[in-house]
Amino acid sequence: MELACQAISAWGHASPWLSLHSPFHFPGRGTTRTGGGLGGGAAWEAGLRRAPCVDVNVSVLHSSIVCRHHYRRCHRRCRSCRSPQPRASPLPPRTDEKEKFEPTVFRDTLVQGLNEAGDDLEAVAKFLDSTGSRLDYRRYADTLFDILVAGSMLAPGGTRIDDGDKTKMTNHCVFSANEDHETIRNYAQVFNKLIRRYKYLEKAFEDEMKKLLLFLKAFSETEQTKLAMLSGILLGNGTLPATILTSLFTDSLVKEGIAASFAVKLFKAWMAEKDANSVTSSLRKANLDKRLLELFPVNRQSVDHFAKYFTDAGLKELSDFLRVQQSLGTRKELQKELQERLSQECPIKEVVLYVKEEMKRNDLPETAVIGLLWTCIMNAVEWNKKEELVAEQALKHLKQYAPLLAVFSSQGQSELILLQKVQEYCYDNIHFMKAFQKIVVLFYKADVLSEEAILKWYKEAHVAKGKSVFLDQMKKFVEWLQNAEEESESEGEEN
Repeated sequence: MELACQAISAWGHASPWLSLHSPFHFPGRGTTRTGGGLGGGAAWEAGLRRAPCVDVNVSVLHSSIVCRHHYRRCHRRCRSCRSPQPRASPLPPRTDEKEKFEPTVFRDTLVQGLNEAGDDLEAVAKFLDSTGSRLDYRRYADTLFDILVAGSMLAPGGTRIDDGDKTKMTNHCVFSANEDHETIRNYAQVFNKLIRRYKYLEKAFEDEMKKLLLFLKAFSETEQTKLAMLSGILLGNGTLPATILTSLFTDSLVKEGIAASFAVKLFKAWMAEKDANSVTSSLRKANLDKRLLELFPVNRQSVDHFAKYFTDAGLKELSDFLRVQQSLGTRKELQKELQERLSQECPIKEVVLYVKEEMKRNDLPETAVIGLLWTCIMNAVEWNKKEELVAEQALKHLKQYAPLLAVFSSQGQSELILLQKVQEYCYDNIHFMKAFQKIVVLFYKADVLSEEAILKWYKEAHVAKGKSVFLDQMKKFVEWLQNAEEESESEGEEN
């Protein structure tokens, strides 16, 4: 305002038409006006037109001296010769902003808070909860988790950036904790609370754990053990997904045996939190059930080696799980190849040789193969939709492949599995409901099914699907078998 007054005063001395003294006097009108009315006559306008350009604060001049209308007329004429106004210098950043955007200040604040909280993990959790509003967790999430796990910021590869400066590190972290399950579980609770409070840290924490698993070579054996326990506990309570385990398949970790050793410790901690079924279910969902062998070098990637290694470590449940998964995978491949060969109508002898080789190579029992053969044989033809014709078609088709089924139903258990498969198929496909008894009789005559197997199925080994219908169909044939058996026994006694 003072600058404006000085400028107007100078203007007033230069022009007889304007004076800063109030009330203003305007010659030519013979009147006085106070402070910027709308009137003023020709003299007022003439004075403004002849007024020199004065660099003053426009808003002050406008509100104190002239009306909006007259100022605009003068301003348009003189804008080109106005000098630029000085700009105010920016204010210095506040302390909390400095903490948010400087990584070293972030680190120092975090380390100081953890050192003050000490071994009281409740105090640590409260400190992390309250400090999140002042520190930029989103930007420096990797620094945050590095310090909570390792006590220091980590360089690429896993070395401590501040290893030589103890003032920039903290001993109140996972790597400095006692190596027991209960202590590490308490640290896991700190991570749970932090991520529940700041949900945006969830993905960052997952990425951090993947990174730490890649850095395992840089950590001591004790630190690896604690990290394995923490990972297993967090996998058990659902804070982390099983996909973090993909970092263990890195060649350098596998070749040196670090991956397998770490995995054993991790799975032990995981199974201490959840049962084996929950662990294996998580592995299946993450598509890791078929990759467990990759924890070992290529020359040791066998089911037997895996089973021995994990069984010796006290994890027989995982050994059994892998055997089942490998068997299922092998069966799927076998079924696919069988389907292809049957669709191409390969000779029965060639199919028999192929199946026997696969059984030997993959250690598959006959009981596992007979069900696959039945499924492939029934899928190899397009069935008639008419019920009165499908039975005849089925008998003709199955008669062709009866020799193949006979080769792989040499055991009583295999025969029962085949009978159950036939029963389930006829129940699931309604057009085959009336064909069940005819198929069984065909297999009996072709030496696929024995008398003992049929009688055992009838008495106790049948499944629930269509039980009453199929037992009724088989009643007369079973009675005939029983009578034939009695006649054979009586003839034997006479002889």
